[in-house]
Amino acid sequence: MRTSSPSNFNAVLFLIALNILTFIACLLRPGLFLFLGLTPALLSQQPWTIVTSMFVHAGFGHILFNMISLYFLGSFLLRLTGERDFLIVYFLGGILGNVLFILLANPLSMGVGASGAIFALGGALAAIAPRIRVFVFPIPAPVPLWAAIALFLIISFLPGIAWQAHLGGLILGLGMGFFLKKGKTYYV
Repeated sequence: MRTSSPSNFNAVLFLIALNILTFIACLLRPGLFLFLGLTPALLSQQPWTIVTSMFVHAGFGHILFNMISLYFLGSFLLRLTGERDFLIVYFLGGILGNVLFILLANPLSMGVGASGAIFALGGALAAIAPRIRVFVFPIPAPVPLWAAIALFLIISFLPGIAWQAHLGGLILGLGMGFFLKKGKTYYV
């Protein structure tokens, strides 16, 4: 089992803080939302949005759910893989999610949120430790993590949710999880 580095830096808390600060900045300066959010038709004029959109959220419920998910899934994956591999999964998952959003969504729609990156964390965890059981509100008993992720992926197909980003993140996370697990034993 790998553990995070002995430094005082915690990648999960840093990402949560960055998401919250970006959310507050967008509330104070609404133009930032359009400047940082990913609109496929504007990608050539705003290439930075393939990354910055992962830190922009559409409302309080959106950021709350994503940050709770980031904290629990991220903390567990960080303890298992260390900061470097955790950050690779997070950012590549978010970027691949955004690439699928660019390719499959309405070019004039806007994609925001950390969900693609968070689905990558969940996918990696499901591949590394498939027997993990989690609680999903309002289900009163723990369910396998893979079932919870499948449920959330199905919910992603509701209108107004960027299922493309979720699917892209999940694909990257599963692939990275199987890659990271190859030849290693993780004690969970």
